[in-house]
Order: sequence, then C-alpha cells, then structure tokens
Amino acid sequence: MATLKTQLDGYRLTTAEITYHLPDRPILLQTYLWQEYDLAPRFPRLHEFLDFWEQNLDGPVHSVRVASAKLVTPSDYRHLEGECLLH
Repeated sequence: MATLKTQLDGYRLTTAEITYHLPDRPILLQTYLWQEYDLAPRFPRLHEFLDFWEQNLDGPVHSVRVASAKLVTPSDYRHLEGECLLH
C-alpha cells in the first residue's frame, strides 16, 4: 500500500490490461492485469514494465488499456438546508 506521502506526491493506483499474443498460438489472445502506483500521465513504471516485457517475454503485446485513479482527493462539501429531530 502506498504511503500518504507517495499519494500526495501525485502517484495514483494504476491498472493496465495488457492483451498479448500467445507465443505458440499467435492467433489467440490472452490478457494480463498489471497494477502498481504510478505517476500519470507519463506512467514511467508501466513503461518500464512494458520494456521488460518486450525484452524478456515471448508473447508480443497486442494492446494496453490503462485506468488510473487518485486515492487522495479533496473532500466534498455539502451544505444541509434543514434539520430533522427524532425523539
């Protein structure tokens, strides 16, 4: 789990769905889910992982879908206009 300092530094929980061709059956596609704390929008850790994939694994990457979400956000302020008392 990322520390609060890491989150305040701009790191976001990033999930990448990597679709790749099977080495022995290139016509078939397989998916792999990768999740890490990374800096949007450049995603240096994801690029590092994809570089490792290209250099060391046999299945060529077909496509990558990325989702990223801030974990620390400003709180929402809602003004209440009424009050209800229960006994």
